[in-house]
Amino acid sequence: MTTTQGTQQDATAERLWTYDAVRVRQAGAETRVTLTGEDIAEYAACAQNPDARYQMPAPGGEQSRMMAMPTMALTYAPLLRDEIAESNGFVAQERSVTARRQTPFAKCEIRWYRPVYAGETLTGTRRVHEKYERRGSKFVTFRVSAFDEAGAVVASYDYTCIFEYSAGQRAVPDAAEDVAIQPDTNAAPDPAQFVTWEQASAGTALPRALAVGESTENILRKNAHRLAGRPSESNIHTDEEFARQNIFGGAVNAGPATMSYVDRFLGLNFPPEALYNGGSLLMRAITPFRAGDVVTFSGEITGAGGNLYGQRKAQVRIRGVNQRDELVSLSDATVTFR
Repeated sequence: MTTTQGTQQDATAERLWTYDAVRVRQAGAETRVTLTGEDIAEYAACAQNPDARYQMPAPGGEQSRMMAMPTMALTYAPLLRDEIAESNGFVAQERSVTARRQTPFAKCEIRWYRPVYAGETLTGTRRVHEKYERRGSKFVTFRVSAFDEAGAVVASYDYTCIFEYSAGQRAVPDAAEDVAIQPDTNAAPDPAQFVTWEQASAGTALPRALAVGESTENILRKNAHRLAGRPSESNIHTDEEFARQNIFGGAVNAGPATMSYVDRFLGLNFPPEALYNGGSLLMRAITPFRAGDVVTFSGEITGAGGNLYGQRKAQVRIRGVNQRDELVSLSDATVTFR
């Protein structure tokens, strides 16, 4: 497209939040979310998670305090990078009217300090944590923290976006290469199959795998489930035309959606407390997860030991591989044992 002088002036007037304009410690406004049981159940539905712990109780049934899935931290304390840009006098590239482009997910690491329940009011803070270049691409990492009403941190995460990428656009795969895999739609936790501390030795495979299928309907549902910030109706997850102009060459699911599937997988092999009591999860996106894909998650223990506080912890490597035998995500979790 030919750039006219007028277009250049418009872009300057927009003050685009490019990599060069990003500064460490730039911050966005705080958010406050009061979590409901319906919010928790909807997040679990978007994660395709049938675990009864995250479902609304049946009318007349036993009422218990609903606990959120661990990765729901990404929803009750969302990143909102476009609003960080706005708070600092810039326009996010995703919101530009003259030079619109995506700054997609690269990786995210979440750390947990305790479980979160329905009825809690959670305050989210967000700021630029670091920026760096690697192999010709430019990355920005944001730090988001969630605090309870007493001011104690319940979760925090570092979310890295690709602001400029050196590699060319990815090709959309040919469906003819697919191998038919049936998603594990109804897979639910069985405490009898949870990994115990005695079993947590390096090289031990986790007992359960999980195949998750993605669909356009679920991508749209996940995009619509927003508890804070402005909606984003057009992005690389929902707008095929816009997505074709960006790095992935077509619409893909969101990195946080894939993290929720990794969370569901871990929930088949460990109780939620394994993450909530000082655990962590780092997920790196490798290959796009598109509508129609089925990704199988499997894992193994890579190490185990204690720490200075007497906690027993194990490290877990999780691989997500699609129906074309492509590595979609590579994750490392730290889980705790009582």
